[in-house]
Amino acid sequence: MADKPSFYITTPIYYVNAAPHLGTAYCTMLCDVQARYRRAAGYDVKFLTGMDEHGQKVEEAGASHGMKPQEWCDSQEPLFKDLWKQIEISNDDFIRTTQQRQYKAVQYLWERMKESGYLYKGSYDGWYCVPEETYFTENQVRKSDEANETVGQHLCPDCGRPLERVQEESYFFKLSAFQDKLLKFYDEHPDFVQPAFRMNEVRSFVEGGLQDLSVSRTSFDWGIPVPFDGKHVTYVWFDALLNYMTAVGYGDDSDEAKAELARRWPAQYHVVGKDIIRFHCVIWPAMLMAIGEALPSHVFAHGFLTVRNSETGKAEKMSKSRGNAIAPQDVIDLLGVEGYRYYFMTDVTHGEDSAISFERMEQVYNADLANSWGNLVSRALNMSAKYFDGKTPELDEGWEQRDNPLRAIALGIEGRYAKCMDSLDYVGAKDVVMELVHAANHYIEDSAPWAVAKDPARAGELRDIIVNLLESIRICAHLLAPIMPETSVEVLRRMSLEEEAATDDLAGVCEWGQLKGGVDVTKGEALFPRLASQKK
Repeated sequence: MADKPSFYITTPIYYVNAAPHLGTAYCTMLCDVQARYRRAAGYDVKFLTGMDEHGQKVEEAGASHGMKPQEWCDSQEPLFKDLWKQIEISNDDFIRTTQQRQYKAVQYLWERMKESGYLYKGSYDGWYCVPEETYFTENQVRKSDEANETVGQHLCPDCGRPLERVQEESYFFKLSAFQDKLLKFYDEHPDFVQPAFRMNEVRSFVEGGLQDLSVSRTSFDWGIPVPFDGKHVTYVWFDALLNYMTAVGYGDDSDEAKAELARRWPAQYHVVGKDIIRFHCVIWPAMLMAIGEALPSHVFAHGFLTVRNSETGKAEKMSKSRGNAIAPQDVIDLLGVEGYRYYFMTDVTHGEDSAISFERMEQVYNADLANSWGNLVSRALNMSAKYFDGKTPELDEGWEQRDNPLRAIALGIEGRYAKCMDSLDYVGAKDVVMELVHAANHYIEDSAPWAVAKDPARAGELRDIIVNLLESIRICAHLLAPIMPETSVEVLRRMSLEEEAATDDLAGVCEWGQLKGGVDVTKGEALFPRLASQKK
């Protein structure tokens, strides 16, 4: 693996105050598709996800269930790991902030921060949102209450829930010292925050002025203690953000860990929800600057999933109280796992809020998977088996050089696809592949192989038609593999090409002309049986 370039991608670590939901699954799947694509493209990938287990919110969640915090956290781990396995998440590591490696790394961070000169002891007197684990200034709360006509209620500017007044001794990180440094960094790295309009939000926040950040608590003890002051535990975000470096060796003195850190850091992508963009694009970069570590290459902030009201057509926030909450299992029951992955990765605009609905899921599934991709595979493999004795046609010399409509589209297809995938534009990547899928379906109608097969004098023409279809399918299977891995493996297996499935040379394997002739071909069951329309 040493000769392969490193590609390190992370999800946020998820709070354990509740079971994983559609949003956490969506974010994790965004990373999974990128990780699978990069492996196929020849990278040595590390894909990290995990659980955020410290802080007041977690302590309260455990207490509400009659459990101690660690007991509660342990009970939540299977919920995440089992769902990730079910929806085919290929993470290489799963970090928990209660693990010893994180404890060591956070204590090491405290020592480095102390040495940096950007840490001081004081007292905090202000507002704190326990659910959001976020501090707010008096001014922020006042402006939010005025804007929302809730003056005097002191509600969280982010989630609208009541804030707590916190008065306690605290260590502070001199975040205010990094305002100019951060703005300079954004100027020099305009693609650090993606999509681009999110960078504008981050820049505006920093330009508005940064306050020093309280990074320790004394009012509860569920957290990693400050090594040089046992009364204090680490503020949950000061702990959580470090997980990305902990997982690649930070805070570990062994030669192996040091080599891993040198190879893996900085990460290429942190993928996060738009609600935690300030932590990842302001606080985390400032922390890294303070201790002299490199900053990640990109932070990609995705939008929220909302629900399209079938009666009004309006997008609504998903909530149990409204009765419109959709659980991952609901989608799996409708579309299957591969259909689930396809819908969320190709019909949702990843940088923006997107409204989903069961009606739209059915529409996309039937149009793209049942009628187009699945139909193409079934028809082409069936004709190959029928007309060529259960095999792919024997290939004559120079077949791959002959002009045909499908070859014209397939030439350079991996480059067009990669351009989209490299920037997490999965919708664009899907469009590149589906252009060839749709062209192949039209090619069947235009060439009418069932008619050609009736004329023995046209045997060469029939062979070329089927070969062109099978080669198109082979290439599309590889390009769709990051999104629907099991389906692509099955398609290649039916063409006796299963050894290709684990490729690490996507560009090479997608070049036109590598089909194997004279090997067994199997039609098999329908990959995506058409869904009967149903209202939910």
